[in-house]
Amino acid sequence: MKTIDLNNPDMSDRIARFRDLKPYKQSIMEGTGIPAEAVEIVSAKSVYPLMSPEGWEGRSKIAPVKGMDGLTVTIAECPPGNNPGLHSHSHTVENFFCLNGKFRISWGEDGENSVELEPLDFISVPAGVYRDFNNISDETARLLVMIQNVKGDVKDEVVFHPHVGKEIAEKFGEDTVIAMDKVGFRFADRIAAK
Repeated sequence: MKTIDLNNPDMSDRIARFRDLKPYKQSIMEGTGIPAEAVEIVSAKSVYPLMSPEGWEGRSKIAPVKGMDGLTVTIAECPPGNNPGLHSHSHTVENFFCLNGKFRISWGEDGENSVELEPLDFISVPAGVYRDFNNISDETARLLVMIQNVKGDVKDEVVFHPHVGKEIAEKFGEDTVIAMDKVGFRFADRIAAK
C-alpha cells in the first residue's frame, strides 16, 4: 500500500481547534432577524461544528474540517437544564457521545422513553424518531454529536414536534416561525398544512 505524505500546511486544514470554533447559531442569526432566544428553543445553547462534508449546505456548513459524504460532527454545549426541543431527523441517524456532565436522552412520539448518559456513554437514534437531549447535571455539559447523513445529501432535514412551533409562535410571533422555516428549522404541524 502506498501512503500519502502530508506537510503541516496540508494537515492544518484537517484540524479543528475548539478555541477557534464559532457556534452555528451565530451564522444562522446573521441577517435573519430571528431572536436568539427563539433559536435557543430549537438548539442547544451552543453547537460547534467540527466537520461536515465538502459542499454541505446545512447548519454545520461553517465547520473548519471538510470530510467525505456521510458524516457531520459537532459539539453541543448545554448549561444545566438546556435542551433543543423534541425533534426528528428525517433521513439521518443522530449519535450522541457524552463528553462530560450527564444527559437525559428522550425519544418517542412525545418523548416518553428516556435513558441517562454519563461521561463516555453513547447512544444512536435512528432516522424518523422524535428525540431530545437535556443536560441534567449541575455543570455546563457537552455531547459529541455525529450525524450520519445519506450519501449525496447536502443538508440534514430536522423537524420539530408541533408543540415547539406553537411555543415559538406564542412567544415571538408567526413571522419568527416563518423565518425559522426559511433557515431550516421545520415544524411538523406546519409541514402537514402546506
